[in-house]
Amino acid sequence: MAGTGNAHLRDGDVVLRVDDLVVEFPMGRHATVSAVAGISFDVLRGETLGIVGESGCGKSTTGRAIMQITAPTAGSVNFEGNDLTSLSYRDLREARTKIQMIFQDPISSLNPRRKVRDSVKDPLDIWGRGTEADRIGLVNSILEQVGIDPERASESRPHQFSGGQCQRISIARALVLDPTLIICDEPVSALDVSVQAQVLNLLEDLKQQYGLTLIFIAHDLAVVKNISDRVAVMYLGKLCEVASSDDLYGRPAHPYTNVLVESIPIPDPELAVAGTTITGEPPSPVDPPSGCRFHPRCPYADGVCGTTEPIMRSIDEGHFVACHHPLVTPASID
Repeated sequence: MAGTGNAHLRDGDVVLRVDDLVVEFPMGRHATVSAVAGISFDVLRGETLGIVGESGCGKSTTGRAIMQITAPTAGSVNFEGNDLTSLSYRDLREARTKIQMIFQDPISSLNPRRKVRDSVKDPLDIWGRGTEADRIGLVNSILEQVGIDPERASESRPHQFSGGQCQRISIARALVLDPTLIICDEPVSALDVSVQAQVLNLLEDLKQQYGLTLIFIAHDLAVVKNISDRVAVMYLGKLCEVASSDDLYGRPAHPYTNVLVESIPIPDPELAVAGTTITGEPPSPVDPPSGCRFHPRCPYADGVCGTTEPIMRSIDEGHFVACHHPLVTPASID
């Protein structure tokens, strides 16, 4: 499944462009985990890109590699004209002030020994932004915008807040340095459904207010659909489909994407549950299949799928798929 090719990359006001990103981890003396295997994508200014896939597909590793938390094995990460993989430590540290990350577990991402307002103010202190009074004023203002009482935050520690409140605090911390791009790594997966909606609405409001560009990583396609302008689907370290949110959910072209879309729960007790068309578990990233990585589980696979890796190609305007047998009519294939 999915793999090479850059037909889906665009011109224009591109904030972030990732080319042939590879992330591998050594496993013992002779084995390597292929977490991300040569993916490419871009994000336009003001856009929200959703990255979806089942657990272990490499989506969170991709987010960390963009930030250079995990150093890529190969490839480039170009942010506003600078390749982050080639910058010196000092230049990278400065460039990352414009890229922030919201982590999956809101409570563990905050220092349990520090008061909340101090944790949010830390980036301003480290970079010496303004006077102490200016910093406190900015932090109080942002805390209020995300729905946290600044007075309580000045006296309380993370364990005194709920999970949803801690995620709001993490969002505030990500905003204080006025970033261009925020990577949201499954920011609502640990929250109750009602709280998820609140946090998603907050992100949408802040995106408009601050002119943010977002990468939203999740395994819940229903969540990604509501917040994303464009969606990229990953499987076992590869991209298999890229399209606008409405087009991907309305007309999935890759068999794996189709299964994910059909798996979205529908709140209708009288509706029959659709049966899945794939079986088995994802193959090991230590020894991925040849050709299309999805072919051992794909009902449409044939001989070419096991030997030849598909190339990302256009099937419609803005809709791209890496599949030898896409679920579209032949007339729609370029």
